Amino acid sequence: MPPRTREELRTLGVVDPALSAVVAWPHAPDIQELEKHPIRDPQPSDPYYGRDDHEARREHRAARLRELHHLRHLPGPIPDQVEEEDRKIPVRDGAEITVRIYKPKMGEPAAHVQGGRRPLVVMYHEGGWSMGDLSDEEVNCRLFCSQQCRFARRRSLSRLHCRRWFGRGNIAAVLTHVARDEGLSPPLTGQYLCVPVITCFRRPELIPERYRDEYLSHPGVTQGTDPVLKGDLEQHELFMRLLLQADPESPLFVPFLFGERCPRGHRDLPPAYLQVCGLDPLRDEALVYERILREEAGVRTRLDLYKGLGHYFWTNFPRLEAGRRFVEDTVQGVKWLLEQQRA
Repeated sequence: MPPRTREELRTLGVVDPALSAVVAWPHAPDIQELEKHPIRDPQPSDPYYGRDDHEARREHRAARLRELHHLRHLPGPIPDQVEEEDRKIPVRDGAEITVRIYKPKMGEPAAHVQGGRRPLVVMYHEGGWSMGDLSDEEVNCRLFCSQQCRFARRRSLSRLHCRRWFGRGNIAAVLTHVARDEGLSPPLTGQYLCVPVITCFRRPELIPERYRDEYLSHPGVTQGTDPVLKGDLEQHELFMRLLLQADPESPLFVPFLFGERCPRGHRDLPPAYLQVCGLDPLRDEALVYERILREEAGVRTRLDLYKGLGHYFWTNFPRLEAGRRFVEDTVQGVKWLLEQQRA
């Protein structure tokens, strides 16, 4: 498959009319619709009202997503099929974090599920490395559990999938390389990369020249219209340098760099399922990465592309019909991962 042309990439960034009707852009065609379904600002009743610090923005984001949570599409009655449990686990520096474990309520003995083994999917919630909480992944975790019996019957191997998006997709891409290099056993058998950060807004002049014509969505090349992931290049770089204090030259932050600084590059990785949005400034770094995995590293990939829609549209704008397609694609994409045979 040849690289996408500049015109093909520009077409992906033409705003979907359904999204344009509910977003506060100057060129939004239907202001009345926008007033019905706004992305609301903090209100006096919010406990963080009047503050402009990062923690206040984090709380507002969480509150706004909770208000929209009930509108997200679910393909069937899922909650009664799933058990959940919170546990504390130790991490570095003597700290603890909470993990939430979702398990399907089996209607049959676990031994009937291919020798008692079940798939293991490890999910990392989104939020740009600095926001979000466990509830962000509730819908997907319950979806995967509700499908698990059917998935598990197809394979007898235990399996582990790392999955993340903007902070999620990035961590999954990094950990997949680390697991390969450290010989994790049993090995990872899939990676779910949803709107992932791969180059971390690496400037075009630092990207190999053969990929630059496909790097149009970068905020240093094209002014963005994504209603969620906003800001110019300097703002993104400031966020990563000052708030995250991240090393832009480390593959542990910029997974794209494994291809340049690791002897195995991106080879010998498990199959990858990617979801990419047309308005997302992260779009082209994900599309370039998918092509590198598939054509240069020999990794099997599956890609779902959402033309004219922005970063994380399915939760920020759950009324969009495209959100239904996204959820259904997610179920099928994870099913595809679970069905892959490792080479």
